Amino acid sequence: MSRPELQAPPEIFYNESEAKKYSSNTRIIQIQAEMSERCIELLNIQDDSPRFILDIGCGSGLSGEVLSESGHHWVGLDISSSMLDIAREREADGDLMLHDMGTGVCFRPGSFDGAISVSALQWLCNADKKINSPYHRLNRFFGTLYSSLCRGARAVFQFYPDHPDQITMITTSAMKAGFTGGIVIDYPHSTKAKKYYLCLFTGSSGEYVAPIALGTGEDDSVQASVSERTRERKRKGKKNVKDKDWVLRKKELNRKRGKINVPEDSKYTARKRRPRF
Repeated sequence: MSRPELQAPPEIFYNESEAKKYSSNTRIIQIQAEMSERCIELLNIQDDSPRFILDIGCGSGLSGEVLSESGHHWVGLDISSSMLDIAREREADGDLMLHDMGTGVCFRPGSFDGAISVSALQWLCNADKKINSPYHRLNRFFGTLYSSLCRGARAVFQFYPDHPDQITMITTSAMKAGFTGGIVIDYPHSTKAKKYYLCLFTGSSGEYVAPIALGTGEDDSVQASVSERTRERKRKGKKNVKDKDWVLRKKELNRKRGKINVPEDSKYTARKRRPRF
């Protein structure tokens, strides 16, 4: 099957039917969750305090759910309105924005403590329109992203390169924008499990220490931590979040988004009714 980015632009490929199919596939949901967890692992956040994270190419909010479960606040941007509609239906905790990342990241300097992206970066490498130049779109994207991150922040991109020249073009644009860092390849000797992660840092080059890739036998403890979280997710399944705290959080979120007719909080909020006989 042809790669999605070679079939049509993302805003066209991920139409309503394709977005629903993508967001309801249990295997895709599991893979997206594992890659999102790995991105958060590579962000290397030293303490457990919540951070403000930019989710680039957030789609239907699958990666955002992992950010929320990790205690972080996030803003997601995506070019597909159909994907964002599903994210709203899923009641994503983050704020959502319809935006083409190739035109730049339109936020104030130093807005975010970090950024992640899952399966989105490779779309910038295709000239799906005559006016789109991959080289200029990558330069615009990384230049504005560097500005929107606070100093010392990190950005991690999981992506699927089509050929080595794409990796060179992507890393060159990132370094030109001022980032330091490099590529981490998990399970490099596996055909199916191999994953590419671009790890970028806004610090000086002297501070850069390459993260250890999984599946190389160099550090089993890192691999075990990711695997343990995956097993915990499978063991718990989808947690029952619709308790009082969940309802109060959703009400506050809807008020901030300007929605009207949001019920007032009271001692009866989320209170279960007695069964009728």
